Amino acid sequence: MAWELLLWLVAFVSVISLIALCVYQLICLSDLEFDYINPYDSSARINAVVFPEFAMQAALCAVFLLTWHWFPFLLMAPITYYHWRLICAAEAYLHVTEIFSVLNGEKKYRMIKIAFYISLFFIVIYRYVSSLL
Repeated sequence: MAWELLLWLVAFVSVISLIALCVYQLICLSDLEFDYINPYDSSARINAVVFPEFAMQAALCAVFLLTWHWFPFLLMAPITYYHWRLICAAEAYLHVTEIFSVLNGEKKYRMIKIAFYISLFFIVIYRYVSSLL
């Protein structure tokens, strides 16, 4: 029972961190759109947090697999695979020269990821509270 609480507490902190990283990326893209920041700084800031976000999401997915929590694992597995494909194809990072041409698509992609992480956040909160009781 104590391990279950620890698992959901770690998942809670991880999902909060994933949401914060996605919001940070979205803010950087919005600042670029409104010309508050130059493209080099924006892409450098976003690229600095892309791999930690992918690694944290993959680690959380692996933890769910190893602890036999199938629903969260099956929910996160396609996103983890997609992130893995992006890294292998070298498409995970933003390039300074083409950042303006992909700006709207990247903003939509980050918004979808935020919505996914928020839904995962509610699942984690529910499971944490149910394991507390």
